[in-house]
Amino acid sequence: MKSDKKNHASELHDVNLRATPARLTIMKLLASTEKPVDVETILAYLKKQNVPTDPATAFRIMNVLTEKGLTKQVSFHEGKLRYELANRADHHHLICVQCGKIEDISDCNITALEKDIKQKKKFLVQYHSLEFFGLCTSCQKKLQTESS
Repeated sequence: MKSDKKNHASELHDVNLRATPARLTIMKLLASTEKPVDVETILAYLKKQNVPTDPATAFRIMNVLTEKGLTKQVSFHEGKLRYELANRADHHHLICVQCGKIEDISDCNITALEKDIKQKKKFLVQYHSLEFFGLCTSCQKKLQTESS
C-alpha cells in the first residue's frame, strides 16, 4: 500500500486535525503495514523516524485518530489494542495462538450474514469484528514434527 504524505495531511485536515509530524508518521506506518499495530510498535517506528513522542502522547494520538474515524481499534484478546486504518477494505484476521502471526482474510461472506441478521432478527448491524484464532501452517508443521 502506497503512503502519500500529502494525502495523509489532507485526511487529517478533513477531520479538523493538524498534520503534526507524529500524526503524519503514524498514518504513514498504518498505510504501509498489512497488519494492525500496537502502540509499542508505533513508538518504535516514531523513534526510528526521529519523531520523538512519549507513550502518553502516542495513546492520545491513537484515541483522537480513532474518534475522528481515521483508524479503528482491533483487539485480539491479548491485553492491548492494535490499530489499523479505517478506510481499508472490509477484512478479518487470522491470529496464530502459538507464534502470534496475524494474517488478513477478506473473502468472508459477512455481507450475506448481516442481511440475514437484519431480515431474521430485525437487527441493523452497524459494524462488526471477526477474528479467527488457531495455528498457522508453520506452527502446524512444528507440532506434526514434534509429535512424530
